[in-house]
Amino acid sequence: MAASSSSSGAGGSPAHAPPGGGGSGGGGPYHHRSRFGDTTLTKVFVGGLAWETPSEGLRQHFEVYGEILEAVVITDRETGRSKGYGFVIFRDPQSAARAVQNPNPEIAGRRANCNIAAFGPPRPAQGRGRGGGGDGGARGAHVQDQPPLGPPYRVPSQMTPPHAGPLLYHPQYG
Repeated sequence: MAASSSSSGAGGSPAHAPPGGGGSGGGGPYHHRSRFGDTTLTKVFVGGLAWETPSEGLRQHFEVYGEILEAVVITDRETGRSKGYGFVIFRDPQSAARAVQNPNPEIAGRRANCNIAAFGPPRPAQGRGRGGGGDGGARGAHVQDQPPLGPPYRVPSQMTPPHAGPLLYHPQYG
């Protein structure tokens, strides 16, 4: 099988595909909407893109952080114009963690914002006098209350899951 530098084609990595051919058919415990399997720690949201930034420009900016499976700028179905945001899926969580170390990179001459897609934007520090009715319990435990992920992962605070329980993965995905 030949190596592919473009991940826009069908298939993705065999290491990330569920057994039985993958796809979006029913059956089995695989409920991930991505053809790359579980992208919880590898999918980066990138917002604030210039309208003219192409998917390839997004890929070029982020490829310095590690191997990219897919980089796509989201466009309007009817007009084909960019919606000003996109996603980058890395092969491994360490690459995604490096990519979001700077949450406001300059891409194509414009200040963008990026974060791990599954966890949303970083929350501002809890401050006094800020209306809104407290925390509302919407996002779960504080970052400090999260158990550390074991070696070899060193995960930035914005990547900690929004729940207090441990992360459980299917044994196939380690």
